[in-house]
Formats: sequence, C-alpha cells, structure tokens
Amino acid sequence: MLRVLLFPFALLFDLITRIRNYAYDRGLKPAVRFDIPVICVGNLAVGGTGKTPMIEHLIRMLRPQHRIATLSRGYGRNTKGFRLASSADNASTLGDEPFQMYLKFGDQVSVAVGEDRAFAIPHIIQAQEEAPTVVLLDDAFQHRRVVPKFSIILTDFTKPFYNDYVLPAGRLREAARGARRADAIVITKCPSDLTEETMIEMEHEVRRYADKPVFFTKIHYGEVVPFAGGIGKSINPDVILVTGIANAQPMKQYVQQQYRLIEHVERPDHYDYNTKDFEELESLLKKHPKASILTTEKDMVKLRSASFSGKNTQLPMFYLPIETEFIKNGEDFDAMIMNAVGRDE
Repeated sequence: MLRVLLFPFALLFDLITRIRNYAYDRGLKPAVRFDIPVICVGNLAVGGTGKTPMIEHLIRMLRPQHRIATLSRGYGRNTKGFRLASSADNASTLGDEPFQMYLKFGDQVSVAVGEDRAFAIPHIIQAQEEAPTVVLLDDAFQHRRVVPKFSIILTDFTKPFYNDYVLPAGRLREAARGARRADAIVITKCPSDLTEETMIEMEHEVRRYADKPVFFTKIHYGEVVPFAGGIGKSINPDVILVTGIANAQPMKQYVQQQYRLIEHVERPDHYDYNTKDFEELESLLKKHPKASILTTEKDMVKLRSASFSGKNTQLPMFYLPIETEFIKNGEDFDAMIMNAVGRDE
C-alpha cells in the first residue's frame, strides 16, 4: 500500500533523472574525460552492494603494473571538499570506507575524497610526485561529470536492480535502463551453492535492460584479526556481533555457522559509535564473560578511534575482513579491466 502511495513521487524522480541523463548523453551538460584511465564502481540502488571489496579486488589486480589512486565522496565525514588521505586522518575526516582503504593500502595507493570528482582528479594528479596511472572511482555511477574509461555496476543477489523500483517507491537511484551505461554488471553476495540454472536466469533478466557481460561473486571471509592493542589473541567460540552496515544478514549467517552467536548489536549503515555503545558492550560482556566481540572491518575503523582508546583496548575485540570472490569467469573480468586500462609503460 505504501509503495502505491509513493509511486507518483517515483514517477517524478524518474522523470528528473531521465532528463539529467539525457542532458549528459546529448552533451548538453559538460563532462570531463581524462587522459589517464578512470574505472568507475557503482550501483543503481542505494545501500551496500560490496563496492569496497570490489575496489580492493581492483587494487590487488592492478597494483603490480600501475600506480593507483582511489577517489570517493567520503560519505559521513565531517570535512568538505577535496582531501588527500594522510597519517593525520581518521574515519571522521575521510569517512569510514576511505579510511579503511587508507589503513589497508595507504603505503601502496593514493586515497582521496571529494564530492566533485571532476575537480578532485586533477588535484590527485598534481599532488603526487609520480602521478597515478589509474583512478578508481567509488560509488560514482551517477556522477556523470566524469566520463570513465570503464564502468562496473554491482547489484545484490537478494535485491537485483531488475526487481526494484525507483526512489522513493523502491531503492533505485535511477531506472533500471541506466544499466546500459555500464561495461560490466556484477551480481554480488551470491550464495556459495549458486546453481548454473539460477545464473542463466539472472543473466537473462539483466540482459532485458543491458546487453553487457554479467559476472557473479560471493563473499570470501578472511581470518579473524584482533584489534591492535586489544586483549586476547584468539577469538572465543561465543561471539557478540557488532555491525553498522547496510545489510548485516550475510555476515550474521556466516558467524552463526562458525561460532555461537550470543548477541547481535545492529546499528545503521555508517553509524558513528559513541561511549554509550562501549558501555553496552561492557554490559554484554559482564552478562557473557566468555564471549568475544566480533565486528566488520568497516566498523573496526570507527571502533578503533583514538577517542575510544582505553575502551577498545580493554575489550576482547576482533574484526572479520572480507574479499570479493568470483564464482566463475573471474579471469575474463580481470582481462576486461586490464584491456581497458592498458599497461603502465
């Protein structure tokens, strides 16, 4: 019933985005194409589709032959404008995902944030002694002021874009036909037992909107890592799960398979943790003294904040890294990217 009531607003939103896209398609609105290859990773829907693990996959693949810069808007940060990550930054100044990227790859990759990507890219190039040879744009499919060399859109297996509606009736930022602008479409967070039949069916649905290569990935969970300076080197069988991500269900299911899930402290995406959250965790540990606290790598970058020092080092806290893993044809995907960016001479 609510969707029916919101449908007229969705039609209006669709009209606005259609006019905007038409203006860019016809050159009525200016867009910039850069000399160095720009790879865009985005999605049609709001919410988490696994963009950060995909960016990390691209970094690992391209790093041996390229100097890489990543650029995102920096959602949730308390700063504005262009900012090149440095040791003085944290999740508040960069945003949780860019800061996570900096912690993991900062010695290998230039990490930057900026709302206006067309403005930010030249600044990234000028700020480096050795300019990057590839720029990876995070969540920029609708940021049409930059013309990418290659565009990837991600869509969640449980919520594929072709079964969704435009905002506010659904979760789409633009109509499903926008998928035609992509060079590759990746269906993420697939179950490990995904059948060939299901893949064929989903690929057929995607091709109703975009005749582009379709790939399927699943989440690969890494080894649990203790917080730096925290107590405990190995995680206990009893776990208190803490998440502040768009869709915690896959991780919750994995934790239930590997551990005894005692409690799940679930917060909204990009949640800013505070002292009361640590007090809640301390209370839960008093109730379950043999439990360990497990969280996502994305949440870790906020929970390890200096403002919580003395709290996070006194608790048995661990985080679970994830990677994206192609179910099949991953080599074909990598070859498409390498062909698009070329080799750094």
